[in-house]
Amino acid sequence: MSMSAYASPVEKAWYYLHRLIAGAVLLFLIAPILAIIPLSFNSVPFFTYPMPSLSLRWYQEFVFTARWQGALQNSMFVAVSVTLLSTVLGTLAALGLSRPHFPWRTAVTCLLISPMIVPVVITALGVYFFFANVGLLNSFAGLILAHTVLATPFVVITVTATLKGFDYSLSRAAASLGATPATVFFKITLPLILPGLISGALFAFLTSFDEVVVALFVAGPEQRTLPKVMFSGIREEISPTITAAATVLILMAITLLVTLELLRRRSERLRGIRET
Repeated sequence: MSMSAYASPVEKAWYYLHRLIAGAVLLFLIAPILAIIPLSFNSVPFFTYPMPSLSLRWYQEFVFTARWQGALQNSMFVAVSVTLLSTVLGTLAALGLSRPHFPWRTAVTCLLISPMIVPVVITALGVYFFFANVGLLNSFAGLILAHTVLATPFVVITVTATLKGFDYSLSRAAASLGATPATVFFKITLPLILPGLISGALFAFLTSFDEVVVALFVAGPEQRTLPKVMFSGIREEISPTITAAATVLILMAITLLVTLELLRRRSERLRGIRET
């Protein structure tokens, strides 16, 4: 949205008012997050402003304490495993749903994305009772499978959106020249949908890495993830190390979101090139 040089004073006033309101709403939403970052450099073990002095002691505790590092390693292991599994499953589902004559497409799509709609505590409760019967509670396998249920819909949506502009005549042309289905996928389909696939994988990683409700139901003491340790720390003791961990999570989320935006722009450029 840009401001025209020939706009009337009323239009200019509404334009700047709209931007002011949007900026105020954005500031209102991110202010609590921004308030956490300075507290992570506080030198005293209290959440207080103004801070008496600055220190890196809470980052040192986060990096060198076995409890926090063990939780970070568990979160990374679970998130990477979930990303790989959900990316494969979500991409296969999106490829199937994109077929012109796929039966019951709407019903299947609603079923696949239902974990995004159902409150996560209901999903966690259902997973808990199901895993209790099959012996998957308090295990990494159970936690990875539960997080995969939550992360796969993001891959399905992003890859399906990328396939909207896919030209299937390229696949048919390759098949008519003797290419196998595997060759068509890896040589033609995959390079064209790669930005959407990577975007879905990043969403899946963030979903698993930041998830705490399902982890509280499914994970045991050996599967303590970083959000679970932070949640337990808030309940048991208010330690400023939580603010350092939260700052790390915020910076990671910002990095991944910037990457997603770059991938979105690249996907739009590729789509524009194919359309021209």
